[in-house]
Amino acid sequence: MTDQIFDSNSYLNMELLRFTTAGSVDDGKSTLIGRLLYDSKSIFEDQYENIRATSERRGENFVNLALLTDGLRAEREQGITIDVAYRYFSTPKRKFIIADTPGHIQYTRNMVTGASTANLAIILIDARNGVVEQTRRHSLIASLLGIQHLAVCINKMDLVDHSKEVFDNIVKDYREFASRLQAKDIQFIPISALNGDNVVTRSVNMPWYEGVTLLYLLETVYIAGDINHIDARFPVQYVIRPYKDEFHDYRGYAGRLSSGVLRPGDKVAILPSGFTTTIKAIEFDGEQLIEAYAPMSVTVLIEDDIDISRGDMIVRENNQPQISQDIEVMVCWMGDKPLQANGKYAIKHTTKDARCVVKEIKYQLDISTLHRITDQPEINMNDIGRITIRTTAPLLYDSYKKNRETGAFIMIDEGTNVTVGACIILE
Repeated sequence: MTDQIFDSNSYLNMELLRFTTAGSVDDGKSTLIGRLLYDSKSIFEDQYENIRATSERRGENFVNLALLTDGLRAEREQGITIDVAYRYFSTPKRKFIIADTPGHIQYTRNMVTGASTANLAIILIDARNGVVEQTRRHSLIASLLGIQHLAVCINKMDLVDHSKEVFDNIVKDYREFASRLQAKDIQFIPISALNGDNVVTRSVNMPWYEGVTLLYLLETVYIAGDINHIDARFPVQYVIRPYKDEFHDYRGYAGRLSSGVLRPGDKVAILPSGFTTTIKAIEFDGEQLIEAYAPMSVTVLIEDDIDISRGDMIVRENNQPQISQDIEVMVCWMGDKPLQANGKYAIKHTTKDARCVVKEIKYQLDISTLHRITDQPEINMNDIGRITIRTTAPLLYDSYKKNRETGAFIMIDEGTNVTVGACIILE
């Protein structure tokens, strides 16, 4: 057999897909990921043997692939996912980062964490139960977080005799609910994570299904168009001054390009001051680039001496974000103490730190019906609501729909330094 040669350059240049799993308790999220890793040959033999031995000790008459992701002792004992488990694997076509998120309502905040950077969400539905509240909750969160691609996997089809009628009815119910969401790409796949049907290989048990397998969808879904390459936004993270003789006049501004493209010679504005200048050079790892694009981390040098510090933003002169202290957001509340009007919190937006006060709670969102509850004086843990805030310093932002990076921030309890709210900025 011919030895395969590992091409490191090809691997490094492979496109990365981040995806998250979501669904209700016992829908089979961890089992699905274990099956995906095993059938795509992304785990080592000793890992499989360890899982097989653990399954035998637990008295299970099958290899429980969910143990690949359920790492906490409490998770293994209860057979549930509590924390967000991240896993990495690759195929010849793509690299992947998986965020396996919990199904319990009380861990909804963990699902927000896992989904915040995802390109795609796998929504698992138990074929025996159909669309339930957690299905709606997680689908709504995925939509609010700007995830454009949803893979709705109807799992445990083996327990409903691989029925096409059951699958079609669930698809109908989900489409009716999803018509009010903003996801532009929804794919439905009937699977059995336990047996591997339609996960990596096509199922012989469901010949009526003519669509693709889950792995094929993950390998081919088009995500390049999801990145905002129009609005150049470069939040300054660090000012580089070497203080060495050979770099006597060197002053660079390091950070990660949130969106858009920047090139030497571009006319740019420095916000919030509003001063304009020209990009002299863009550097990465000691070399000069002809352009930088999101999400590259680079150092930008400018032609003029302008006072720039962490939290400022470099943008194109004729394409600038909004600047305001009064902002309306949707918040997923993660704190033990409820959010109330007049509450004061620290916030972190891109590289800028500020403080805010909650001016008004407009409404809380009913997850099941998407109706607005307007008589709620507070927002409790894992609830989602619409609020207005006033910040101590102007924020440089876009709407979340336009830019996921500059359109989101977190709220932090000043006493405990714990993140208590995940916010997305509305129009």
